[in-house]
Amino acid sequence: MAIIRPSDLATNIYAEIITEITRNEENKADIAISTAVQEAKMYLARYDLLQLFGDDDRGILATVYDEYLNSLIKDLACWHLLRVSNANTDLSIFRTAYQDAITALKSIMAGQANPQGWPYTDTTNQTAPEGNTINWSSNPRRNNFY
Repeated sequence: MAIIRPSDLATNIYAEIITEITRNEENKADIAISTAVQEAKMYLARYDLLQLFGDDDRGILATVYDEYLNSLIKDLACWHLLRVSNANTDLSIFRTAYQDAITALKSIMAGQANPQGWPYTDTTNQTAPEGNTINWSSNPRRNNFY
C-alpha cells in the first residue's frame, strides 16, 4: 500500500474537486501520488526509503509513519494532480505549497533539517571502493611584479 491513498488528498483538496479533475478515474490520482513519492525519494536518498515508503511491488509496508512526510507527499501529489486541470482551484496556493515542500526536502537533503525518527540507510556492510587513485590539481604558480 502506498504511503498515502487518493482519499487522503481530501485534507488538501475537496473531494468533489478531486472527482472533477480525475473525472472518476482514480488512476490519475494514483499517478500523481506515485510521481510525488518518486520526487520525494530523489531528495531523501540518505534515509532508509524502504522503512519510510515501503515497496508496493514486493509487498513491503512502511515501518515508519511520519505525519510531516505524509504532508509533504500530499503537497507534491496535489500539485501533480492539479496540473491535469485547474477546475475551481487557485493554482498559486498549490504552487506555493509545492515549492515549500521542495524547499523542505532540499533542506533535509542538505542536512540543514533533521527529521526526528527517520532512519538512515544502513552502511555497515558497505565497503569502500577499491583502488588507490587520487586526483588533485592546482593552477600554475603566478609571479606578479609591480
